[in-house]
Amino acid sequence: TVGYEIMEQLGWRVPRHTVVCMASGSLLTKVHKAYGEFTKLGLIEKASFTIHGAQATGCNPITAARKSGTDLIRPIPHPKTIAKSLAIGTPADGYYAVKSMATTGGWSEDATDEEIIEGIQLLAETEGIFAETAGGVTVACAKKLIETGKIPKNEEVVLCITGHGLKTVEALAGHLGAPSKIKPTLRDFDALLSSGLAKAHAKA
Repeated sequence: TVGYEIMEQLGWRVPRHTVVCMASGSLLTKVHKAYGEFTKLGLIEKASFTIHGAQATGCNPITAARKSGTDLIRPIPHPKTIAKSLAIGTPADGYYAVKSMATTGGWSEDATDEEIIEGIQLLAETEGIFAETAGGVTVACAKKLIETGKIPKNEEVVLCITGHGLKTVEALAGHLGAPSKIKPTLRDFDALLSSGLAKAHAKA
């Protein structure tokens, strides 16, 4: 249904590029299936689309297969990444995820822990969305896909941000400043908000 919702929110059409984070690989294959179903049923106009995958460097068996030009998934016995929700070393749908990417002309990238945190921060700063580590993976890998030309800079991209940042706050420990403490009054809240906005404008 993620694929269905993407098409609905875009006015019943498919995006040119979609970047999906991968654990088992199932979500990517289902987005591909959704786009195909609506096209075959005539609910949307037929259009070219490309689906790309995103994984953490510490657990990237599907990405490794795609980059090697094979559909053979080599298990990773001991995943090591802050993106715990994506740490599946033996992805059940890895084979099918590789096939979906290959069929649509998509590619796959992976992101280090540092790049994941940078992705979380970039999304929060630019869109006001606080994503969990899987979302940081998606952002970081999308950035790489654009930098390497796999996604042209002038083409539309949808990033699947699959979880809220409050689920993985421990991953950001030591990377953010201490939270501000205020009295439970609207006046104190407004003062803190105004101070934060002033700092943001000064930084910009």
